[in-house]
Amino acid sequence: MSARIAILDYGMGNLRSVEKALEHVGASATVTSAQNEVRDADGLVLPGVGAFPRAIERIRERGLDELVAERVSAGVPVLGICLGLQLLFDSSSELAGAAGLGLLPGPVDRLDARGLKVPHIGWAEVRWERESRLAEGIATETPFYFVHSFAPRPAPTDLLGSAEYGRRFACAAERGNVFGVQFHPEKSSAAGLRLLSNFAGVCASVPA
Repeated sequence: MSARIAILDYGMGNLRSVEKALEHVGASATVTSAQNEVRDADGLVLPGVGAFPRAIERIRERGLDELVAERVSAGVPVLGICLGLQLLFDSSSELAGAAGLGLLPGPVDRLDARGLKVPHIGWAEVRWERESRLAEGIATETPFYFVHSFAPRPAPTDLLGSAEYGRRFACAAERGNVFGVQFHPEKSSAAGLRLLSNFAGVCASVPA
């Protein structure tokens, strides 16, 4: 039986492309903000494109902040993608600043690109900093596709992957059943699909 994954719809993010990519790797994906569908899912994906403060505002308006925290506490795997990764952290300095979901400790700050153009748009090699079920079968220094102006600063024990743009920055994090990637796996060819397949496998392995 394929993993049932809820893609959280709060009005911001490229939801359809994530849904199609998950379906391509055999998962049963649903774009939703309905509490019963989120509670029934084996895993959650938090996507996001845009500004952090507006995104977290919309998430709270829909009560998804409390719902995600509840599901994480129940052991359900969560994957944040792009802005979704940033939203998992304590706070962001974007615009006037805002508090995040607090599922991963640490702040999100503007990308220090050492004079290179920001936003960072394009392919960059991801170096895995430790072993993970999420990165299984994906060689270190594999390119993934990025579009971002900010990056998180996770705790050293939560750092999963890094990339370089002007200087090295954190681009993947993991703590228990909470995962996040700054790049877009749904736009990253075979390696991105493998990562989503790995996440679906993690979701399928969690006892109901």
